[in-house]
Amino acid sequence: MIAEAGLAALWLAAALSLLQLVMAAIGLRTRREDVAGAVRPVAIVGGALSAVAFVLLITLFVQSDMSVKLVAENSHSAKPLLYKIAGAWGNHEGSMLLWVTVLGIAGAAIAVFERRLSATTLTATLGGQAAIALGFFAFLLFASNPFARLHIAPPDGMGLNPLLQDPGLAFHPPTLYFGYVGLSVAFSFAIGALVTRDVGPGFARAMRPWVLGAWVFLTIGITAGSYWAYYELGWGGWWFWDPVENASLMPWLAATALLHSVTVLATRDGLRAWTIMLAVVAFSMSMIGTFLVRSGILTSVHAFAVDPTRGSFILALLAIYIGGALALFAIRIGTVRAGTTFEPLSREGALVANNLLLTVILGIVLIGTLYPIVAASFGTQLSVGPPFFNAAAGPIALLLVVVLAAGPLLRWRKDALGALVERLTWPIGAAALALSIFAVFAPWKGVLTLFGLGLAVGLAVASVAPLWKRNLRRTPLFTWGMVVSHLGVAIALFGMAADSAFTREALVAARADQVTRVGPFEVRFVGVRPTVGPNWSAIEGRLEVTRGAGAMQVLRPQQRFFANPATTTNEAAISTRWDGQLYTVLGQPDGAGRWQLRLWWKPFVTLIWAGGMLIALGGALSLIGRVRRERRADAREAWA
Repeated sequence: MIAEAGLAALWLAAALSLLQLVMAAIGLRTRREDVAGAVRPVAIVGGALSAVAFVLLITLFVQSDMSVKLVAENSHSAKPLLYKIAGAWGNHEGSMLLWVTVLGIAGAAIAVFERRLSATTLTATLGGQAAIALGFFAFLLFASNPFARLHIAPPDGMGLNPLLQDPGLAFHPPTLYFGYVGLSVAFSFAIGALVTRDVGPGFARAMRPWVLGAWVFLTIGITAGSYWAYYELGWGGWWFWDPVENASLMPWLAATALLHSVTVLATRDGLRAWTIMLAVVAFSMSMIGTFLVRSGILTSVHAFAVDPTRGSFILALLAIYIGGALALFAIRIGTVRAGTTFEPLSREGALVANNLLLTVILGIVLIGTLYPIVAASFGTQLSVGPPFFNAAAGPIALLLVVVLAAGPLLRWRKDALGALVERLTWPIGAAALALSIFAVFAPWKGVLTLFGLGLAVGLAVASVAPLWKRNLRRTPLFTWGMVVSHLGVAIALFGMAADSAFTREALVAARADQVTRVGPFEVRFVGVRPTVGPNWSAIEGRLEVTRGAGAMQVLRPQQRFFANPATTTNEAAISTRWDGQLYTVLGQPDGAGRWQLRLWWKPFVTLIWAGGMLIALGGALSLIGRVRRERRADAREAWA
């Protein structure tokens, strides 16, 4: 009965989404306040029903109810509890139910907490949310029912993909979905503002927390996913420009541009058209990512579906939502006032340059991701990988770093070039000094890598410059957030460039007691032994690692064997030091008593993920600071 109750909750939530959309349309057209006012409670109940459906799906996985097709295909009775729960969203149907659940909860949150928008704009926004939710409810109910039953239930189930049986993957997808849904809320705000011709600072202040929240979750999700791929897949890299990796990066790039635009609109009443268009683009990128992952046109450990019918359904939703939004934008853009003006050399001008560069990078990633797919449809097989993306996007990304360093040091509306150069003296000096040092010690590593190292140092200095000569205790929290995020970019960039410049690799066929040197480490291969885990068996290597006169450390890389489904995986063993990581992978035996070992010394590679977390932390600080300021402003208005 649990599955039937979950399906009933889904149908009721879908019906309420339809009712919410119809009531919003009637309320806007007839200007009847009683009809428009009823949209709020409908959104709240619909969100609650979506949450009920998802909780019931998790319950089915925890109970290992193999009569439910989704549970039988993506779980096993012997799996640890964490992976039973994660199995609820580690598949196509469950992940889409998570999507609509977060979407419903977001709509309910807007209905409960939003008080800054005008009543008509709020009604239009909730109508937009209902339209998005309705499409995904239809997709679930007619093409991806997560509660479908089996006529004959298997005893144990097929199990979850072993590569996904990892604590990182238990939390990685939800964070991305929170980000995607946050962008859908921004999209709904933009549609609501266009419908009611209410594109102004008030609308931007209402939308900004959702954009910030979405951006924070996307940052966490991408960072966590990168680290998961790094340690779980056993290839020693942190980003491969896989199409599904790109599918999460593209919304983040658009959201980053949107975040800066909505800040200008909220505080300076500028970039109105930019803000609306970027809200549409950001949601478009999340929809394209959804299509890529679920259409069956990609083969990837990240991809969920292999059914092109489902991909066609999502493509139709993409055409309806984005086509309709662009048509509305074209119709109403003439009614959107330009807002305040500013000089090119100003903070607003730097933010426009920031948006342009981010948009160019987004275009490069989009073309590089979709071009092989389009070519394949015409019978041409080709691959677009790191060489293209690094060469095309790398120089633009470094130029973006320059803008990122200078932007916060510019004044609003108008500034003087001489004053800017004076403020940039220390960052420029730090970058030049670092570039000179690295050019001497690593001249063979290429221009992009050297400039990446130098600019990272310069950006780090520029990031803290807004705090100079300020009372730190009275500095607003959102200013701290900007500083921390920009510093995180500098740290991550340094880690990326250092990994490219200084990584050392050794691939050996080692006998017992053989010693291999990689970087500053000596690695002694002791041998292998069998071992078992909760739902796997393994061959485990023993490596004794020493660095100079330091203490010995034992690393145990594994080859794991899963029975359900039958899969072999490599489990890397990693030694983390203050200045990098030693990364070890156990390969295959060669039949002559030797085992393949892959060893990497990766200096400062951990800065990549530390920087990513700092970027997210800065966004969270900005979100808290902005919300606090808005609440204080609302309280002052209430007392006035």
